[in-house]
Amino acid sequence: MSHQENNIHAPSTTKVGVVGLGYVGLPLALLFLQKGYQMIGIDIDENKLNNLNNFISHIPDIENNQLKQALSSGKLRLTTDYDVVKSQDIIVVCVPTPLSSQGNPDLKYLKNVSEQLASRLQKNQLIIVESSTYPGTTRDVVQPILEEKSNLRIGEDFSLGYSPERIDPGNKTMKVEEIPKVVSGITDRCLTLLTRFYENIFEEVVTVPTVEIAELSKLLENSYRFINISFINEVAMLCDQLNINVWEAISAASTKPYGFNPFYPGPGIGGHCIPVDPLYLYWAGKQQGFHHQFLSLAEQTNNYVTRYVVEKVKERIERDKGIDDATILLCGISYKKDSNDLRSSPGIQMMQELMQLGVTVQYHDPFVPEVVVEGAVYKSIPLAGNVLKQTDCVVILQDHSPVSMKKIMEDATLVYDTRNATKGWEGNAEVILLGGGMPSL
Repeated sequence: MSHQENNIHAPSTTKVGVVGLGYVGLPLALLFLQKGYQMIGIDIDENKLNNLNNFISHIPDIENNQLKQALSSGKLRLTTDYDVVKSQDIIVVCVPTPLSSQGNPDLKYLKNVSEQLASRLQKNQLIIVESSTYPGTTRDVVQPILEEKSNLRIGEDFSLGYSPERIDPGNKTMKVEEIPKVVSGITDRCLTLLTRFYENIFEEVVTVPTVEIAELSKLLENSYRFINISFINEVAMLCDQLNINVWEAISAASTKPYGFNPFYPGPGIGGHCIPVDPLYLYWAGKQQGFHHQFLSLAEQTNNYVTRYVVEKVKERIERDKGIDDATILLCGISYKKDSNDLRSSPGIQMMQELMQLGVTVQYHDPFVPEVVVEGAVYKSIPLAGNVLKQTDCVVILQDHSPVSMKKIMEDATLVYDTRNATKGWEGNAEVILLGGGMPSL
């Protein structure tokens, strides 16, 4: 097949493949389709593809009707077969980059995709990596695999670039294409082609000189959030000791028109990006003999805050009964508000720790119908009947929009609120607020 560079200027004749149809890849594939490109989505998870082909979305941001419309158009096809990439002009890689059991970068998915692409690579194709990773990955890991196994050369036969994903699951206020897009290329020609493509998609494209800068920018964004969320969680724990309401202090500090950005406490940091990306940066520093103290301390605090919440709940319940006789309901098991994403969710860790104490643990989450913990399947229970009245403590981990705080405050006897979700609600429940005392009414 002959791939023409000017195809990038003409969406209607350009074929784009997206590898990895998760929280990043699926929204991007639908966005590219919306902009007029002919799309193929590739994923090795057959169950996921079966559901998608039956118009069942695994992402709350993507409605089933939206999926049905896209697939029924005939311009989007989903497959597990990598051979389809031979006919694509552009391939966008959105596979997971998790941590190993030792806390180091695990690039097995990215390396595998690179090998699959390399054996099928065609001249004039453009490969774009969007997976979050440490500086040097695109140039030192992906490029050698593509070149050595294809006998093609970057900048001459095909193009390679990196553009960090900035998908924000659950964000209803900003469309994906409204988020500025950082782009980079291995060579100037690679950067030019990648920029032309994304200028057809995004309202603003930000070019940077090297792929390493683009890779670092993603880690920098999430390390900034990781450190500051961990910091405010530590402040919240201090405020419990000082009997000061940290939420009110944050509100007061937020009135300053410069020099302060508010971050809020919670039961721990979850998701793929914030608890993972900073450790990629920490690892990269360690390879150079550099110890990143801020990231190390932030990780320690993040790992501790979930156990802190468990301990506080345990202390309060043991005033009235043994903890092994208690029933605790976790409200919101996903890591983020109005999302079904369980990746690195502190709610799962909390379930495990409470079970180890002998607690009977239940959960309610309108976005997560069931979850597997320690090999056992647990189902979300409705907040109906006497469920709340028969629960010793309701722990609010996420303030999902569909959850009735009014009902929780009226029917529960004890609530441990990690999100300040009970602010403004009156009721019969005793409320303990992470970060200092009763919430303001």
